[in-house]
Amino acid sequence: MTPSGSLTATYASPSSNHTFSSELPPLPCGPEAQTVQVKTEYLSALRAQASQLQSNINTFLTEKMEEDKAAESCSNVSKQSKQEEKEEEMYGEEDPEQDG
Repeated sequence: MTPSGSLTATYASPSSNHTFSSELPPLPCGPEAQTVQVKTEYLSALRAQASQLQSNINTFLTEKMEEDKAAESCSNVSKQSKQEEKEEEMYGEEDPEQDG
C-alpha cells in the first residue's frame, strides 16, 4: 500500500475562511490491489470519507446561515427601531421625505 492522501475543501467568504480535510485510505498497490475485493474496500472507504466531509461542510454552512440570519434579524430590528423613533418624533407633523 502507498501513503494515503487527503480530501480537502475550502470555504472562503469576505468575513472568514475555513478548510475541511479528511484523510483518505491508502491506495492499494501491487498484485493484491487488482482484486475486486481490495478495490471495493478502497472505494467503500473513500465513499465513507467523502460522505463524512460533506456532512461536516453541511453542518458548518448551516451554522453560518443561522449566524447570518441572526445578524440580519438584529440589523432589521435596529432599522425598525430607528424608523419608529423617527415616526414618534414626527408625530402630528408632515414628513417631507414621504411627501416629496
